[in-house]
Amino acid sequence: MATLVALHAHPDDESSKGAGTVARYADAGVRCVLVTATGGEAGDILNPAMDRPGVADRLTEIRRDELEQASEIIGYDEVIMLGYRDSGMPDTEHNEHQDAFVNVPFDDVLARLVEVVRREQPELVLGYDDHERYPHPDHLRVHDLSLAVFEAAADPAFGPDLGAPWEIVKLYAPTFTARRVMALHDAVVARGLESPFERWLEGLEGYTEDGKIVSRIDVTGYIDRARLALRAHATQVDPDGFWFQVPTPVVEAAYPYEDFELLASRVEVTEPERSLFANIPGHH
Repeated sequence: MATLVALHAHPDDESSKGAGTVARYADAGVRCVLVTATGGEAGDILNPAMDRPGVADRLTEIRRDELEQASEIIGYDEVIMLGYRDSGMPDTEHNEHQDAFVNVPFDDVLARLVEVVRREQPELVLGYDDHERYPHPDHLRVHDLSLAVFEAAADPAFGPDLGAPWEIVKLYAPTFTARRVMALHDAVVARGLESPFERWLEGLEGYTEDGKIVSRIDVTGYIDRARLALRAHATQVDPDGFWFQVPTPVVEAAYPYEDFELLASRVEVTEPERSLFANIPGHH
């Protein structure tokens, strides 16, 4: 059985980044394991309907329940919560907390991830890109850990008590590409609708994907499922908000893909692939 391990920073990230692709692979029989680093304690309540007494006080518990519901919708076989505290943004009280994800010794976290990888033996790991357009400290740390676990899990000198060394074949990261944003923006405008991507387009000025291998995975038929998973994060997602403003038929007609940047590979990959498992022996 093929296995995929996805590394994410907070509850809801698994539903906003690559959820359709994971759902597609889960339906195809791939074992999918989700690792979520933090409880999302620093998250704001972004859905007005959930901004009511008692919710903020129970946010960690509620977000854990939301994660369980969303991961079940996507099709994850197992959810591993590392239990670190949400670091929040720089110069905030959350960021200074001693239990914050960014303040835990790097190798301590890496050892836990190596243990997961050696136990699950995934051919494919999904991590994070460099997040240059969204420098959240927890996301940046997941990026660094993604690259580190690719090497450390295979190194017999690292944590010999953590299991037999295992070589991850490929490390990919879900990414929001300029071509995707532009395709959806143009499709919305062409239909006389208001585009929710104006702010994103400003942030993409001067951005280039030159030199990167970015694969497009067709998620036709899985977009609504990914959106359903995202809606399960009711404290974080306004059901009438940004993520749902472009109708599914428009998305499927204009850009029915999720994009993934190749971060590392032990097999030769010279051009974008139609499957993240392509070129992995025994898989397609």
